[in-house]
Amino acid sequence: MQGLKRILTAFTLAICLSSPGKAQQQCTNGFDLDRASGQCLDIDECRTIPEACRGDMVCVNQNGGYLCVPRTNPVYRSPYLNPYSNIYPLPPAPGPVPNYPTVTRPLMCRFGYQLDENNQCADVDECASDSHQCNPTQICINTEGGYTCSCTEGYWLLEGQCLDIDECRYGYCQQLCANVPGSYSCTCNPGFTLNDDGRSCQDVNECTSENPCTQTCVNTYGSFLCRCEPGYELEADGVNCSDMDECSFSEFLCQHECVNGPGSYYCICPSGYNLLDDSRSCQDINECENRNFTCTPQQTCFNIPGEYKCLDPVRCEDPYIQINENRCMCPAENAGCRDQPFTILYRVMDMVSGRSVPSDIFQMQATTRYPGAYYIFQIKSGNEGREFYMRQTGPISATLVMTRPVKGPRTIQLDLEMITVNTVINFRGSSVIRLRIYVSQYSF
Repeated sequence: MQGLKRILTAFTLAICLSSPGKAQQQCTNGFDLDRASGQCLDIDECRTIPEACRGDMVCVNQNGGYLCVPRTNPVYRSPYLNPYSNIYPLPPAPGPVPNYPTVTRPLMCRFGYQLDENNQCADVDECASDSHQCNPTQICINTEGGYTCSCTEGYWLLEGQCLDIDECRYGYCQQLCANVPGSYSCTCNPGFTLNDDGRSCQDVNECTSENPCTQTCVNTYGSFLCRCEPGYELEADGVNCSDMDECSFSEFLCQHECVNGPGSYYCICPSGYNLLDDSRSCQDINECENRNFTCTPQQTCFNIPGEYKCLDPVRCEDPYIQINENRCMCPAENAGCRDQPFTILYRVMDMVSGRSVPSDIFQMQATTRYPGAYYIFQIKSGNEGREFYMRQTGPISATLVMTRPVKGPRTIQLDLEMITVNTVINFRGSSVIRLRIYVSQYSF
C-alpha cells in the first residue's frame, strides 16, 4: 500500500490569470474551463498524457487527477473495501477556492461502497449479499465500508474458529452447572430453588411448603429435620414418629405395673392398693381401718398388704386351758401336760413377698428371769424349708431371722420354743409362741 501511495500523482494548485479588463473563470489543476458552458470540466490525464503510467501499471482517471495502480490490483475491478481503500486523490493545495459548477462526470467509489440510484457512494452490506469471507462457524456483522467476522454469544473466536465457552469453569452458577454448546444451564442441589437470575440458589423452607414431618418440622439450610413430641421417637425414615414404649425402658418406672399409652404411660396398682401422688407408687388400703371387710362379728379383721384376713378366735385344745384371747396354758397338775409346753402364745404378723435377706423379722424373750436359770431358743416346727433360724441375742432373748426370700401369697406357721433350764432346782420347761406369718403377693 505504501508503494501505491508513492505512485499517487500529486495535484498542485494552478491559478489562471485573467486578461486585463475582463474577468474569467479560474479552474484548479486537473480541470479545464469549458468556454461554452463556463464550467470546469475534469481533464482525462490517462488520454491526454502519453504513457502516464509505465511498466505493469494502469492509469485510472480521477476527478481532478489520476492514479497508477498494478494491473492485478482488484481495487477498481470491485467496489468492495480492501487494504488499499485508504488511497484517495490528494486534496488541492491551499489557496483560493473558486466557485465552479459541480462536475457531473461519473464517480468511482472506494472499496466497500457502490453507486446508488442517486449517483452517491453507498455502503455495501456484504453480510446481506453473502459476499463476505466469514467461516461457517462465524457470523457476519456489517460495518461502514466493510464487515466483521464474529461469534455468537457463548462462543469465542480462536484462530478463525468459534469455540464454545465453558461457562461452568468460570463459576457462572452458584451450585450446579451444566455446559451446553453456546450456553450453560444452572441448577440447584436438593433443598434449594433457582432464583430469577438463573444463577443463584435460595434455600427452600420445606416445613412451610410441604411439611414432610408427621409431627414437628425444623427447617435447615438446604434441608430439614423432623422432631417428635415427648413420648414419641423418630423412625428410621427420619420423617415419621412412632409411640415410645416407655414401659420397656425400665422396670422401675412403676412400682407395680406400667401401661403404655400414645405418647406416654401410666402406672396402675393391684387390687387392695391406691396409687400415690407420685403416680408410680402403690399404698396398701387398710380395709380393717376403713371397715371395708366381710368378717363376722366373732372374727378379727387382720390387714395384710393388698388384702385382709378374718381371724377366728383362739381355741385351746385339751389339755390346754385358755388364759386370755391369745394364750393357752397346760396346768402342771394335769398329767397330760408333763411333756407339753407350759404355755402357747398365738401371734400373727404380715410380710411382703420377696423381702431381702438376711432379715430380722421377730423377737422373742423371757418375761421373767429366775436365779440359776438359762434359756435356749429354737424353731420347734414349721421350718421344713429351712428359711428361718433363731439367733440368740442375749441371755433371755433371741431373734427370728429369715435367711431365704419367701414369695407370696403364702401362710407360714412357726412354733418358736423357749426352753428354760434351772440347774439349782433341776427344772426344765418350755413355752411356745405360735407365729403365723401372712406373706403378701406383692413386694410392697
